[in-house]
Amino acid sequence: MARPKNAAGSTLTTGSGGALNKSRTAASRTAAPGTGPSATGPSAAGPSAAGPSATASGLSRDGEAGFPLLTRGRPFAWLLLVTGVVSWLASGALVLDRLELYKDPNAITNCDLNPWISCGKVMATHQAELFGFPNPLIGVFAFAVIITTAMVLLAGGWMTRWYWIGLQTGVTLGMIMIVWLWSQALYAIGILCPYCMVVWAMMIPLFIWTTVRNLQHGVIPAPPGVTRFLADWAWVIVGLLYLGVAASIFFRFLNLFLGGGAG
Repeated sequence: MARPKNAAGSTLTTGSGGALNKSRTAASRTAAPGTGPSATGPSAAGPSAAGPSATASGLSRDGEAGFPLLTRGRPFAWLLLVTGVVSWLASGALVLDRLELYKDPNAITNCDLNPWISCGKVMATHQAELFGFPNPLIGVFAFAVIITTAMVLLAGGWMTRWYWIGLQTGVTLGMIMIVWLWSQALYAIGILCPYCMVVWAMMIPLFIWTTVRNLQHGVIPAPPGVTRFLADWAWVIVGLLYLGVAASIFFRFLNLFLGGGAG
């Protein structure tokens, strides 16, 4: 007896055996790799493939691979940490010296080397208290913020744009103050402060690389050409600033270096 056929001409299987065959066929089709929704669903190319862990830390964000090393998350954090710690220690030493001078105006500080290299003599000037209190107190609090920012980044934290704008503003104001203090020390006071010069040395790369970092990440809007130029020449700019400071000290105290008195 011939079995009935469907409209497409295939043989129909009836009974419990036919139902079992249909269920097996459906199961095999569901399990077939590459044919179900699992191959193209969210698990394959959805948010879990590049989820928050890839971007939320700020240390391995998409697109940083092409940035200069010191503008990436972790290397930039180390730059902040090193410059912040060294500057904080120098500022703290100056605060301690200032407190000692408050107790004894005739005290000799630990960086009073000669008449032209003396922290104590510099701190006795009005330039050392620009806002009515010792300038190093600003450094103690400001560089604590730099250190804290570095630790947050190293721990995997991520700051929003408004924080980076605030940090850039603070670092820029700090650099302006350092330039003013440098000019006063050389051309008005005529005495060098070793701890102050340590802060100068740290502020230069801190300011340059914070600016380049914020340009690269779009915090500071700028034409691509300007951003690329500053990123490519950042270390050269840092080196030129160091050279300029060293040259200004040499020529200002040229007579001292040649064996005579300071002019």
